[in-house]
Amino acid sequence: MKFGIQLKQSLYTEWKFYYLDYDGLKRYLKEKTAMGYTEDDEAFFVELLEKELEKVYAFKNIKSGELHRRIEFCENSIHSILKNPTSVEENWLEMEDEINRIIAEVNELAKFVRLNYTGFIKIIKKHDKHTSYTLKPLFMVRLNSKPFYKENFEDVLLKLSKLYDYVRNRGIKDYSDQDNKQQSGAQDFIRQTTKYWVHTDNVMEVKLRILKQLPVLIYSKKGDTDAVADPAVTSVYFDNDDYDLYLGRLEKSEGAEAIRIRWYGSETPGEVFIERKTHREDWTGEKSVKERFPIKEKYVNAYLRGEYTMEKAIQKMKDRNVKSEEEIQSLQELSKEIQQSVLEKHLHPTIRTFYNRTAFQLPGDARVRISLDTELCMIREDNIDEDRSGENWRRTDIGTDYPFSSLPDSDICRFPYAILEVKLQTHVGAEPPKWVTDLVNSHLVEAVPKFSKYIHGVSTLMESYVSLLPFWLPQMDKEIRKPPNSNFSLRKIDSSPKLLPLSQDNEENTVCISVREHQNTLEPDEYADEDDLDERESSPLLPANQRNNSFFSFFQYLKPKLHRSPTTSSDQKFLITTSKNKRIAIPVRVEPKVFFANERTFLSWLNFSIVLGSLSLGLLNFGDKIGRISGAIFTVISVLVMFYALFLFQWRAEMIRVRNPGPYDDRIGPVVLVSVLLAAIGVNFYLKFHSI
Repeated sequence: MKFGIQLKQSLYTEWKFYYLDYDGLKRYLKEKTAMGYTEDDEAFFVELLEKELEKVYAFKNIKSGELHRRIEFCENSIHSILKNPTSVEENWLEMEDEINRIIAEVNELAKFVRLNYTGFIKIIKKHDKHTSYTLKPLFMVRLNSKPFYKENFEDVLLKLSKLYDYVRNRGIKDYSDQDNKQQSGAQDFIRQTTKYWVHTDNVMEVKLRILKQLPVLIYSKKGDTDAVADPAVTSVYFDNDDYDLYLGRLEKSEGAEAIRIRWYGSETPGEVFIERKTHREDWTGEKSVKERFPIKEKYVNAYLRGEYTMEKAIQKMKDRNVKSEEEIQSLQELSKEIQQSVLEKHLHPTIRTFYNRTAFQLPGDARVRISLDTELCMIREDNIDEDRSGENWRRTDIGTDYPFSSLPDSDICRFPYAILEVKLQTHVGAEPPKWVTDLVNSHLVEAVPKFSKYIHGVSTLMESYVSLLPFWLPQMDKEIRKPPNSNFSLRKIDSSPKLLPLSQDNEENTVCISVREHQNTLEPDEYADEDDLDERESSPLLPANQRNNSFFSFFQYLKPKLHRSPTTSSDQKFLITTSKNKRIAIPVRVEPKVFFANERTFLSWLNFSIVLGSLSLGLLNFGDKIGRISGAIFTVISVLVMFYALFLFQWRAEMIRVRNPGPYDDRIGPVVLVSVLLAAIGVNFYLKFHSI
């Protein structure tokens, strides 16, 4: 899809005269280069470009100011409604309609910014390619002087969240009822967590859709009502030289651990959290758990070396009586167990993850909790090939200055998508909220079961050190955007169906393709140039069931090699071997019943062979001459069936143990056995009738 066409189809009709005149600039370049591009042509082109930049920049500022004033008006109006005890429902409905209109325009403004920034980058690239002048370095300076693309919508998001929360609850903020519901029926809840990728084009719309249902969750100290959320979350994951923790988490082994140190905010951490996540298989009846305890940053190195324990800190907790005896005992055991794991398994810093998190949840109500992680980066922390962190538990040459421009490409992976995590806690048999179902089934998200930031970081940055890779890596160079549903749109005025708006990521947001032998060089803005060949495997405009952009397509690709046993569950774990001896782990579960099914099959074959052997021995011992011959033949067949059943059992057990995709069926053995039995019966009939 050419960018010029895409721009026309994606722009907001009400604002169409304020977008970059991409087609006009392109037409000018084409005409002038055909006749011989001169210095005067270059000067005029720069002048045109400057006017376009000024137009876009001015409109963005005007529209942004207008939205802030409209939000301020809504705030004042809601305060007036709250002060007036005679306010009617109609007043709240009017406010809700106005906030909905603001939300729609905020979404369009975010798209406006991305589309125009992409257009400027594309036209400059086309200019430098087709003329003898290099304009990009100079124009980037001008672009930075009018940084319309650096608009931060987070403050708008927070204000809209508060406004919608007022409207949603009609000014009454009482969550005690939800708290009681949560506590009274906790044993009857089912907890489910799913993860999705969200393209950067869709991030703002996803946020705006969620805040209409849930407020933005802000962590603040007690009594601090004016707190502003610092969304930065940083974690340092630990592993050993054999990457045992990586493999355990990737294979979802029972009891697999992940150990990390996490801190929040952009400041240098004074206190951090040491966390342990333990995976439990569902069939065990236990749930996977995440445990953590706080520790001052200055003690972390000594703790990891085994020179410092949490005894003093725990004693202070006891003295202050801030936690129950049971909680204190649990923290004490946890600190000892993690320290023991670090020392025994020789764990050291491996990967750092950084992202900005926006969380949505009703205070005190855990039935629906949604988080959206943006600007995700994975950074190497190990000292395998060079000194990065030294003897310290984390490297100190970087902070939280996204996009970490000082780091070499070999040390960082800037993930191209946002990560949406949906946590649901519903009663047994109850359906999740409809708005959640609509969101996760919409064109805005792409489901990625069991996605892990740490696993992706290791498999991307340390691919040469591991032989097992996660299943989502082959999808990193696939298009995840889908045609929008016209019935699922925030647009109020221009609600006609539109083609999917493409956009570009920041030039520094290089897409990380983890399997380097399959790596493709992608355009930073992901738009198809008119001069470039479109080498995508499928069009993003095809119907969803025909496009090769979902994870289902990966399974379709593997279909000739992938067969499932009828005894295995739909989410069984197995491995796919790829080129260069790299295996891809598919996240599926093998339960004990799979092994038992194999045993039952073996016992069925054994039962058949015993019955056949008993009859054949009877003929052999008590029959006449013909009966003894037939008995000998059937005895041999029964022994062969026994050996065949034993071989089949051992073969399938080994395949299940290593999670081999199969096939598990044997099409030759049963045919041979039936043929031999028919032949034996035929010989028996022949001998009997021949003797007569």
